[in-house]
Amino acid sequence: MAGAGYGASGARGESIVPKPLWQRWLWDTTDAERRVWEHKRGVGMQRWPFASWGLAVVMVIVMIVELVRMNSYTGSPIQTKPSFNVMIGPSGAVLINLGARFAGCMKRRSRRPTLPVRPLSFSSTVRPHLTHVSTGTMSDICGFGGFDIVDGPGGPDQSFRFFVPIFLHAGVVHLLLNMLAQCTSSGQVERMMGTPRFLVVYFASGLFGFILGANFALVGLPSVGASGAIFGTHAALLVDLLAHWKIEYRPKRKLLFLIVEIIVGIGLGWVPGVDNFAHLGGFLVGLLTSILLFPIVHPSRTHKLVFVALRLVALPLVIVVFVVLTRNFYTGDPATACSWCRYLSCWPTSANNHCKGTGLTTVTASSSTITSLVTILFSTFVLPLL
Repeated sequence: MAGAGYGASGARGESIVPKPLWQRWLWDTTDAERRVWEHKRGVGMQRWPFASWGLAVVMVIVMIVELVRMNSYTGSPIQTKPSFNVMIGPSGAVLINLGARFAGCMKRRSRRPTLPVRPLSFSSTVRPHLTHVSTGTMSDICGFGGFDIVDGPGGPDQSFRFFVPIFLHAGVVHLLLNMLAQCTSSGQVERMMGTPRFLVVYFASGLFGFILGANFALVGLPSVGASGAIFGTHAALLVDLLAHWKIEYRPKRKLLFLIVEIIVGIGLGWVPGVDNFAHLGGFLVGLLTSILLFPIVHPSRTHKLVFVALRLVALPLVIVVFVVLTRNFYTGDPATACSWCRYLSCWPTSANNHCKGTGLTTVTASSSTITSLVTILFSTFVLPLL
């Protein structure tokens, strides 16, 4: 490499291979000019997104388990009655039995909806509704050994449902759409951050998305999917862009496309059956944890001090939102803390009783599912090409 440029393995005549950028977060003695040069060329990025791919494999295996469980209950691996699951997957009740986020299985509450014995109904990509088929015990439908009584000691206590639903999906189509995003955009974030930090952002975002939904979503709506975790990685892309604004190529165009993608993703949260709380919660915590963990290239001392200040703010905020909302969920009725929050994921219509009650409805036609599928396909395949 001639002149004052940097070689692929070293700077200005050096032959030392530089440390990956994601390993320099705590202490980086590399000069600012060198860091900027490396960032523009992607030098030091992790070569393969091992976690993104590995998680995708695990989720495929879990999907197979879902289909096998559905087949053992109904004789068919996918729901066909009383309505066909266009996501090509099991019913909502099967997902609850396998660990979907569902408040009735997680805590004692007075507004617990009645669940069906036969897991036969589905109406969405991430929040499958249940159909009033017949009454059954909450313990049976929740599974995992159940619980002794409905209220009091020994009642519903399956708090692992904040975490497990990240690995569950409502059907093969839902899985493929999420894995496409995970293995591309989320995989790129993993390569930039490194696997350990990526996993913190990914799981913290997914976990908080389900915590937020458990607090304010209608209690009769179970929720599954990795959307919250993936949305958190989109927040990481925003942090990367804003932090490196002056050294990014065409940053305004990148910001415009990213904002459009985020707005569309949040807008989809008002489509019947889509869990907007997963999107909102995942994005919020993804933003905070990315500020804390993303390997930022600081071209100046002022730039570095700004991000030190942001990290000092982000750390307590992450702790506060997790602690406050987890504690709020285990109060009598967490939705009373914010009576209007339900509308962040529910557009009031006569079909959903204007977002009141439990959200447990009888489902016949699957037109809302088709609408969800079309909009998700648009956001997944069309927007990235703009």
